[in-house]
Amino acid sequence: MLEKTIRGCSPTYGKGCYFSENAVVVGDVTLGDECSVWFHAVIRGDVNSIRIGNRVNIQDGAVIHATFKTAATTIGNDVSIGHNAIVHGCTIEDQVLIGMGSIIMDHCVVGSGSIIAAGSVVTQNTIVPPGSIYGGVPARFIKPVDDALKSGQIERIARNYITYASWFTE
Repeated sequence: MLEKTIRGCSPTYGKGCYFSENAVVVGDVTLGDECSVWFHAVIRGDVNSIRIGNRVNIQDGAVIHATFKTAATTIGNDVSIGHNAIVHGCTIEDQVLIGMGSIIMDHCVVGSGSIIAAGSVVTQNTIVPPGSIYGGVPARFIKPVDDALKSGQIERIARNYITYASWFTE
């Protein structure tokens, strides 16, 4: 992992985290316990703070950033950020699945237990209510998350990435 201090701020992280060799984590970034940051993922806390909870996986090629002086980024617990997603200057609450290639823009709030479908663009200032599936460009409400999706997708993927990370640290 490339870890770098920017403007006097260095990344901090909790116990049991995994960082691939070419992940980049710089600046004012805090990660909780059992997080994983995968190949070519970038968490860039150079212009504002990035706060990430426990058991968050940031998959290959994802970018987590913020906006100078106006939009920090906060990610809750048990969140999966899919391959090549962009999470920028927004709030992602607990138990959320951000699909591959999705873009979440400044000042959005993605409520707990929600799914953002792959390839979606959640435009600036969008509030995704808890337990919602949003998809499309721009992203719109599709349907509520049912129990099968919650356990079969949101919870399963978050758990699996803890297992996958263990394979790389054995």
